[in-house]
Amino acid sequence: MTLPHFKRVLLKLSGEVLMGSGQFGIDPGTVDRVAGEVAAAKNAGHELCLVVGGGNIFRGIAGAAKGFDRTSADYMGMLATVMNAIAVQNALEKIGVETRVQSAIPMASVCEPYIRRRAIRHMEKGRIVIFAAGTGNPFFTTDTAAALRAAEMGCDALFKGTSVDGVYDADPKKVASATRYDALSFDRVLADNLKVMDAAAVALCRENNIPIVVFNIREEGNLASVLRGEGSSTIVHNQMEK
Repeated sequence: MTLPHFKRVLLKLSGEVLMGSGQFGIDPGTVDRVAGEVAAAKNAGHELCLVVGGGNIFRGIAGAAKGFDRTSADYMGMLATVMNAIAVQNALEKIGVETRVQSAIPMASVCEPYIRRRAIRHMEKGRIVIFAAGTGNPFFTTDTAAALRAAEMGCDALFKGTSVDGVYDADPKKVASATRYDALSFDRVLADNLKVMDAAAVALCRENNIPIVVFNIREEGNLASVLRGEGSSTIVHNQMEK
């Protein structure tokens, strides 16, 4: 399929992507590879900002299920995203890409606080901005944070990097005959409860007309390929699927 050209893009990475083949934590080699993907996209002329999840370190919902207070567990998950953001920042700056980390939870000794105008200015200067700590509020996922920041930054699209090459009608890891969608409408995703992003994030993108592009970030070179309109992905937008 041919995707439209997106100038300013928010890339949402799950924390699990940074684990590599491990079961927990941050794999430096994987972080370096992802940083290379982001740098290649920047060099192709795209303005980029990132939101990184924290599930490789601590997931709020899972923590609550094990007995933590949900609010406390969510704050712990937000702090995990700051660790991941700093890891990605370090990998990007090692290869000469200027970055800024902005946290929704102020921690001046570690990174900048989230300030919308400052973030936009960083992007205009060619820096990659990494947004950490979700929305700064419990009970909101990093998916919702990604949709919110994409809207605030005036992004042309939200790219969600996952371990599969799009949205399927069933789990492709469990159902061999699962079919991948090339395109979907926001309404179809919400009505059929397709696991693209959580409902709040999908609704926010629908209301602000921000397409969601789901692709496989684990495949080397795939981010730049999908940004060129090549490779496998699923685009979710306000037009009905064909």
